[in-house]
Amino acid sequence: MNSTPTASRLHIAIFGRRNAGKSSLINAITNQDIALVSSVAGTTTDPVFKAMELLPIGPVVIIDTAGIDDVGELGELRVKKTYQVLNKTDLAVLIIDGETGVTDYDMEVLARIKEKKLPVVGIINKKDIAGYTPGDKKKWEQQLGISLLEVSALNREGIDDLKREIINKAPVDFSEIPIISDLLNPGDFAVLVIPIDKAAPKGRLILPQQQTIRDILDHDAIAIVTKEYELKETLDNLSKKPRIVVTDSQAFLKVAADTPKDVWMTSFSILFARHKGELAQLVAGVKAIEDLKPGDRVLISEACTHHRQADDIGKVKIPRWLRQMVGGDLHFEWSSGFTFPENLLEFKLVVHCGACMLNRREMLYRLSILKQKNIPVVNYGVLIAYVHGILPRALEPFPYARMMLK
Repeated sequence: MNSTPTASRLHIAIFGRRNAGKSSLINAITNQDIALVSSVAGTTTDPVFKAMELLPIGPVVIIDTAGIDDVGELGELRVKKTYQVLNKTDLAVLIIDGETGVTDYDMEVLARIKEKKLPVVGIINKKDIAGYTPGDKKKWEQQLGISLLEVSALNREGIDDLKREIINKAPVDFSEIPIISDLLNPGDFAVLVIPIDKAAPKGRLILPQQQTIRDILDHDAIAIVTKEYELKETLDNLSKKPRIVVTDSQAFLKVAADTPKDVWMTSFSILFARHKGELAQLVAGVKAIEDLKPGDRVLISEACTHHRQADDIGKVKIPRWLRQMVGGDLHFEWSSGFTFPENLLEFKLVVHCGACMLNRREMLYRLSILKQKNIPVVNYGVLIAYVHGILPRALEPFPYARMMLK
């Protein structure tokens, strides 16, 4: 892994009307011509994501959105996608067109930003346009109730001031809960069990494994990596007992058998259930598995799109286990990528992946929607540990979440 994963970056989204200069602004901030710029209204039709470094914040993602005043049937869909971006936004930038001023569209998007309790940076673009005056700035600030910076994205004026304001407004707590480091002391051993099979990309580790290793090293603990069939030999040859053993969920049973009872044992997926969302909510969802009946509908949601293997965990294994537990057939639906179904009330249970491709804000949004609708949810690691009867042990490092089982 040569760069910070997108899901771990601060997400900065640019909002405004068509032709307010959103794409031009992104080009100015990044100092690259990465966003298509045109005088034709509605050039940007879907959210566009650009990873970059913004010091001293560090890695960020800049999101260019479609105009909030788009029209027509397709325009409504674009506006809907624009507002969905708020669910993954850490900081919003609202552009006011210096030529036309504040409109009801600007007031609407600002209200939605405030509803999400997001920090917002307001700017007036096209400050060099004929007819714009400092008096306009004062009037528009009063209308919006926020301060506004003056920039010219076309001439790249005022961009340094904008970057400073973004840095000042960036939430200090946007970074996620640690993956594993808060469970370790410096010098502790953490043994990571990583099966190598058809699903493992040749020459690489999958993202949660990479991120876990980095979190261990960043906090001066020691990562020891092995495969499931070498775990017992690895443990026998260590100079001291490890603090924790973390496994891929598919090797849960063997790893649980080979790990001493006085050593913590959990999975990457359970670590990420806490890292990205609310572990307690995902654990509480296992109770719904006992209430499933033949014919019930179950949603399996994955945050990424990937090539499915013959015995894919989400497409094959989890449906098979749930059918066996229910003693009959269930109706399964699948969602993938950044889309999340709107017909959630049709489902008796949602099974979510580890969400390594989502940022924490997006995952918390999904969980909040499910909580509001009273729909139980589990993630892959929690469900697999439950199916194999080892969930209480896998939750030993997380006492609060373990209480949800009682």
